[in-house]
Amino acid sequence: MSVRQPPATPTGLDTAEAAAAPPPQGDAPPPQHDAPLPQGGAQPPAKAGTVPRTRTGTVWAGIWTAAGVFVALMVFMLQNTGDVEISFFALHGTLPLAMALLIAMVGGILLTLVVGTARITQLRRLVHRRRG
Repeated sequence: MSVRQPPATPTGLDTAEAAAAPPPQGDAPPPQHDAPLPQGGAQPPAKAGTVPRTRTGTVWAGIWTAAGVFVALMVFMLQNTGDVEISFFALHGTLPLAMALLIAMVGGILLTLVVGTARITQLRRLVHRRRG
């Protein structure tokens, strides 16, 4: 039984060496990227063989992402059903562990949104004042 050798690359290097080697320097000029944009400043048409992004495609990807997060959340809640005792200032009680963690997560998200909104508002006012 004979072992078949893979074809040699154009430079005579094996595949790993060819990938690591710098591209050959020829007399060809570099590609021009200064092509004028279509009227209105729109983006040039997509390359042949590629599909442009659409709002529908973005929504579809978002729905699948949300479905994945929802499934993970359901699994998390079903696996963490044990009760824990919660004490917050004068409030005392028991909750399922998953519910307590989700309430803490939502509280953290809300706090982050409030601080982020305040910072964005601050920056917008600064930009508005500088523009005069």
